[in-house]
Amino acid sequence: MPDLSLEFALQQQGYLIIAGIDEAGRGPLAGPVSAAAVILPADFTCFGLDDSKKISPSKREVLYQRLTTDPEICWAVATASAAEVDRLNILRATHLAMRRAVESLSLKPDHCLIDGLRVRDFPLTHDGIVKGDGISLSIAAASIIAKVTRDRIMAELDRDFPEFGFAKHQGYGTKAHLEALRIHGPCCHHRRSFQPVAQLALPFGNA
Repeated sequence: MPDLSLEFALQQQGYLIIAGIDEAGRGPLAGPVSAAAVILPADFTCFGLDDSKKISPSKREVLYQRLTTDPEICWAVATASAAEVDRLNILRATHLAMRRAVESLSLKPDHCLIDGLRVRDFPLTHDGIVKGDGISLSIAAASIIAKVTRDRIMAELDRDFPEFGFAKHQGYGTKAHLEALRIHGPCCHHRRSFQPVAQLALPFGNA
């Protein structure tokens, strides 16, 4: 289970305000990529907080409420749109969402812990922590907020484009989603630089 060991070690080096950063939605064929930045209090505890991928949707919602309503937790979430994914590529769009999130925090971090590899040209000093959402509580908290935020966005898109079933698969390339793409063609929220959206070469009438 993740803990605050990395955060405590950094604080002993003089970095007093530590933000954990994680993203959600790099793989789907549609929708934005989201990223969250979270600064936890030094005495923070939360039973069951872990990598969002290991937690059920209902449990993620409970944890999201716990994290986002605690006045001692500083957090921000941001997105990069499907159009930005197509224009920049998914990696650069993910990094853009991360920068937007950390720059939206009400406190400026002294250092950041980012899930995965280091981010080129990131505006703050940071460490890349591979599988960090299972190691750092700050990153785990960010993973929950980023994931729930994105799932809620996809549920909203589902109301506008019910033919694609976004609320069920969150834009991932499921069999049902691919069949809907074949029938209807991509909508304005599909990532047209992604296979198989581009490969299908379908009319873009839903844009």
